[in-house]
This record gives sequence, C-alpha cells and structure tokens, in this order.
Amino acid sequence: MIEVALIVEGEAWSDLGDLDALSRRAFAAAAKLAPVEGLVSLLLTDDGELHQLNRDFRGRDKPTDVLSFPALPMDRPLLGDIAVAHGVAARDAAAQGKAMPDHLTHLLIHGYLHLLGHDHETPEEAAQMEFLEISALASLGIANPYLLCDTGSS
Repeated sequence: MIEVALIVEGEAWSDLGDLDALSRRAFAAAAKLAPVEGLVSLLLTDDGELHQLNRDFRGRDKPTDVLSFPALPMDRPLLGDIAVAHGVAARDAAAQGKAMPDHLTHLLIHGYLHLLGHDHETPEEAAQMEFLEISALASLGIANPYLLCDTGSS
C-alpha cells in the first residue's frame, strides 16, 4: 500500500477536486504493476517552484512538469518525493487534448516509477516505462497518452 503525504500550493489545483483521492488512485494503480509499500511525499505547486527545483537539482534552468526524488533505502518507508507544476502540466494537457485529471494521473504514475528506479534514458528503458504507465492508466480507464500526442516520454 502506498501512503501519500500531500502538499498543495496554489489555488489553481482546486479545480481538480479531491487531489488526495486522485493521487491515491494513481499510486495504487502503479503499485499493482510495480508493487512496493511505503510513503510518497507529493508536492503540487507552481511553475516557479519546479523551475527552481529543476535548476538546483538537475542543472536545467527551466520549469518542467514533474520531478521525482527517490529516497535512500535507509529512509524507508519513505519512497521519495514527487513535485508537479500546475502551469506546465495544464499547458501540456491542453496542447495534447487531454483532461487535466487524466494528465496529472499519468504524471503521478510516471513519477512513482522514477521513485522505484525506472527511467527512460534508453529506448529499451523508455519502452518498459511507457508499458507500465499505459497499463496502469488503462486499469483506471484512461487512454494511452502516447497515442494522443507525439511528444514522447514526459
């Protein structure tokens, strides 16, 4: 079972309704395919915060949609931290014709898989990660996000 410590910064997120339920549903779907128990710390925030985190921790001076920070094994039951930027995520969802709750669910599943060590640096890794994402989303009745856009991995 995945526990979620949710922090919501900014009014923009309120349009999505029950974010705690949405995040728990996303993580539960991902955990069925990549099972682990633990705690995910989830920050739903704005582009400025993700821009700063992306610059400080990844050396990329721009905002991004989602960042994952895996915990060390000694920090268990904490699996790690995930942060999502509302502005980038909302713009991407609109550009790709996706409902924002479905897109956020995808980003959370994507972030969860990163916490477990999955990556998309090589074509093989990307294919495995996308397969898990698509399968988890399908279990929730959400369409394959890679068929809706041609931007590749998030």
